[in-house]
Amino acid sequence: MERDRMKVVITIVGQDRVGIIAMASNVLAENKINILNINQNIVDGFFNMVMIADMSNAQVSLKELQRILSEKGNEMGLDIKVQHEAIFEIMHRI
Repeated sequence: MERDRMKVVITIVGQDRVGIIAMASNVLAENKINILNINQNIVDGFFNMVMIADMSNAQVSLKELQRILSEKGNEMGLDIKVQHEAIFEIMHRI
């Protein structure tokens, strides 16, 4: 039986610098997490990115992914959040 997709929303905010997208993409690839969508912009040196990713085949739990990306973000001076898609939708409902 095919597993339901477990989608997460990853947000990255901070000062723009080389390697942000590479770092996030590498962490996801290393853990078998597929990127479904990326929306990114830079305004006055301020980086903002939202990624939707599929964790159906992930080799880590959501909690572990949150820890890994938070630590990597701290090393680069970024705020990185990972939320289950359902939680994100509830929090951002108008």
